[in-house]
Amino acid sequence: MKETVNIFWFRRDLRIEDNTGLFHALQKGKPVIPIFIFDSNILDKLDDKADRRVAFIHDAICNIHDTLVKTGSSMHCYYGKPEAIWQEITNTYSVENVFTNHDYEPYAQERDAAIKKLLGQRNIAFHTYKDQVIFEKQEVVKDDCKPYTVFTPYSRKWKSLLSDENLKLFPIKKLSAHFYHSKPQRIPALKEMGFKETDQSFPSAEADQLILQHYAENRDFPGIRGTSKLGVHLRFGTISIRQLAANAMAQSPVFLNELIWRDFYHMILWNFPQVGKGAAFKPAYEHIAWRKDNGEFEKWCKGQTGYPIVDAGMRELNETGFMHNRIRMVTASFLCKHLLLDWRLGEAYFAEKLLDFDLAANNGGWQWAAGSGCDAAPYFRIFNPYLQTKKFDPQLMYIKKWVPEFQEFDYPKPIVDHEFARKRCLEVYANALKPGER
Repeated sequence: MKETVNIFWFRRDLRIEDNTGLFHALQKGKPVIPIFIFDSNILDKLDDKADRRVAFIHDAICNIHDTLVKTGSSMHCYYGKPEAIWQEITNTYSVENVFTNHDYEPYAQERDAAIKKLLGQRNIAFHTYKDQVIFEKQEVVKDDCKPYTVFTPYSRKWKSLLSDENLKLFPIKKLSAHFYHSKPQRIPALKEMGFKETDQSFPSAEADQLILQHYAENRDFPGIRGTSKLGVHLRFGTISIRQLAANAMAQSPVFLNELIWRDFYHMILWNFPQVGKGAAFKPAYEHIAWRKDNGEFEKWCKGQTGYPIVDAGMRELNETGFMHNRIRMVTASFLCKHLLLDWRLGEAYFAEKLLDFDLAANNGGWQWAAGSGCDAAPYFRIFNPYLQTKKFDPQLMYIKKWVPEFQEFDYPKPIVDHEFARKRCLEVYANALKPGER
């Protein structure tokens, strides 16, 4: 007779300590089999077979596996379509419960609904928990119980609701004896899934205390190390949001505000799921007459626009998978407003290249830049790349690093004149939007 077990399914929570769903699984009493599924529905859509994010996930899974082996357990790792994998798992083991943590993206919602149905047909309970945000879904709402669509009042309410309970950690170490004991399982190699090894070096998962202490005064200057670079760890859950928020409360209210923005965009995605499927948050902005691309998008992608601050950002992104947040705003504004190209083109490119790509935040940022999102930049706010350079890279440290030839004869001329682009953008937006829609 098969031994009855519970299963914990790792997804966007690639750590053992302070993992909500894992904590609840280990408390249930039955041996817990930890699993991870390399989802071919997602991986098959990635054209870049040296995708650094897949390598990051693989490294994180191997690290968890090594930790589990020390407890006499092992990570059980699969590659394929989740429904087929779960059929295999439930045919192999006598499973009583499956535990995991919430995922708010449209595909994840559809996947989880299908898995819950499959498990239900086998009388297996499916439990999910909040883990990657502090507040979710409709935990922070207006007095009329409707979701916020403006950040500042949302952040005030967020802070007013915050308590020690929200930051309580879920210790795992004392429960490690409840992991299912097995011989070390084999983790599939990247090449077995059609991917290549990468020489990418990833930022540390440890919050730099000095960075946090000086975050407010340094965060806007891309030429210096003024940001945490923890985005990839938050995206894949290799760091605890609760630990980081508690740290931010002690070190930097401005950094805490960035974490609140993250919660805000996840809340927007949950309550307005159409934004995750390509729709403008403000429907009126669907009427903007975006220009047809005549090769300018490729120049933007390659960092060949003739605007050094824009080109520096795009080259940094292409080479490292990272782009400074101030420069994300500059490059996004340039695509939408200087070139008048549909923001969805840029959103998709960032989704392909960013190590820390997160649908909620990426969509929120792009719609903010285009003016079509909630609490977005007004349509008439058009970043001047020259003034942005003067203000945030005055010594040209960032530009010299990524566009060393910017003063050379062969550096391209600007693909569009700033004043012309600004005037054109204002006219196009004004023609598409009624006064109350702007």
